[in-house]
Amino acid sequence: MEPYSLADSERLVFESSKTSARTEFERDRARVLHSAALRRLGAKTQVRTPWRRVDHPAGDDFIRTRLTHSLEVAQVGRELGKALGCDPEIVDTACLAHDLGHPPFGHNGEAALAKVADTAGGFEGNAQTLRLLTFLEAKVYGPTRSAGLNLTRASLDATIKYPWRRSAGPAGSDPAKFGVYAPEAAAFAWVRQGAPGRARCIEAQVMDLADDIAYSVHDVEDGIVGSSIPPAALAATPERGAVVALAQRRYGALDAGDLDAAARRLLALTYWPAAWDGSHRALAALKDMTSQLIGRFVLAATRATRHAFGSGRLTRYAADLVVPPDTLAEIAVLKALAALFVMEPRLADPVYVSQRIILTELFQAFLASAPDTLEVPFQHWYAVADDAPARLRVILDQVASLTDTSAVLEHRRLVGPSEVTADLLP
Repeated sequence: MEPYSLADSERLVFESSKTSARTEFERDRARVLHSAALRRLGAKTQVRTPWRRVDHPAGDDFIRTRLTHSLEVAQVGRELGKALGCDPEIVDTACLAHDLGHPPFGHNGEAALAKVADTAGGFEGNAQTLRLLTFLEAKVYGPTRSAGLNLTRASLDATIKYPWRRSAGPAGSDPAKFGVYAPEAAAFAWVRQGAPGRARCIEAQVMDLADDIAYSVHDVEDGIVGSSIPPAALAATPERGAVVALAQRRYGALDAGDLDAAARRLLALTYWPAAWDGSHRALAALKDMTSQLIGRFVLAATRATRHAFGSGRLTRYAADLVVPPDTLAEIAVLKALAALFVMEPRLADPVYVSQRIILTELFQAFLASAPDTLEVPFQHWYAVADDAPARLRVILDQVASLTDTSAVLEHRRLVGPSEVTADLLP
């Protein structure tokens, strides 16, 4: 039996194949790779703004952007998916697309837009990704509506991290996390035909784990290079305790003892850096650490999943990804390490406060001056919107589409010169 059915390769709007040299899933990957939304990720913050480095006035081009992060997630996901028998093009497509919906300034910007989006149905980066893929990106039109990139059912399903509407998640889930807005309900229902409830296909699970692995490891790498994270932090009892407490608070029902044991295991690894002096040798050792940790986590998940589901091709809803508890705890410790030393201190940083102010004021400025100040496609959607929430959604689309730099420039154009933009351009 074929691992993927004809229904998996269907598109919302029928298209005839241009060539038999590529599979439908290879066409999907190419569409995401060539999309404007993916290009814009090159100028969107991942964790730290590239031109903001306290010890170097020229900034820092070493740290990740949303684009480089997405490329790294795609590499991790592709290898993990291939080891399990998933179509590597589906997983690659999902990984490349997973952050397309993020607005300027990373999660900081997402939080700012969520605060002003309540009456429009909220703002969530994952739901925005589905909206981009099925509507906003310019590629294919159906009889009455843009179909976005018009990806196959299997590829779209693999991008959906939270397969539910706002406030309709499973018990215990974060109410702020959801995967679809009301305007995309019909497309979402089409994608989810045959899916069992709120379950995620294994390709989506692989994408999600690849994202966790990539950012947990790379955020620590960036933090060490940027002198924010001391490599010996896990060796010091107070710091390790703070990391464990933060991991337990942020990442669910993980036992403090298991997290402490995970921190000690990481510290005992021969490739865990003892110190950082910025030298070429230290940088090489740090890069080796990232490679070793990624391999460690991918191999653990591959072995556990194969042990549970056998040696055949594991696709769609035939299996679930199995991640050992020890691996989950180690990933949580790395995420908490970066959160403690990088993410939490920045919340009070004037630059990050300014970012939230900029997006809030920019949203309000567009709201007061639309549709004339919107880009041409958004002007059209604003004009044909049925009601006030639909018009608000268009303004959210406009703001979310901007890069960090263009958000600052648009703020200066619509709001005027301001102290909040003074330190936000390279």
